[in-house]
Amino acid sequence: MANSKPLILLIDDSQDFRDIMSVRLGAAGFDTVQASGGEEGIAKLKQINPDLIVLDLEMPGINGVETLMRIKNDPSNKDKKVVFLTSYGEPQEKLAEVDKKFATEVGALCYLRKTDDMNHIVREIKSHATSTAAHTYS
Repeated sequence: MANSKPLILLIDDSQDFRDIMSVRLGAAGFDTVQASGGEEGIAKLKQINPDLIVLDLEMPGINGVETLMRIKNDPSNKDKKVVFLTSYGEPQEKLAEVDKKFATEVGALCYLRKTDDMNHIVREIKSHATSTAAHTYS
């Protein structure tokens, strides 16, 4: 089934956070699919073709960096767009730049903090998601 809304795969161990983000992203014109951890996220990625993956860094089991490495090591997923969204990170400008540099070095587009303004987070996600990519549900 093709869909005209951009599809976001949310991988985060916090059900409450996934629910809040799903509602906010839905209001911004996105469809979302949720996964509670890296293993589940990778499995869902095999079923859908999301326009963007929003990935928590700290999760039980495999963490966000390991999940990203597994995603990028699969040739069919090497071009997937991934944004880190996490509780970690430093609000000070200089340290925040270190966090962003780390994120891009491991293959993510950017590093967003969950404590940032929710409207800012949604705008950043929207700027990285492409509405022209077709996605399918299996």
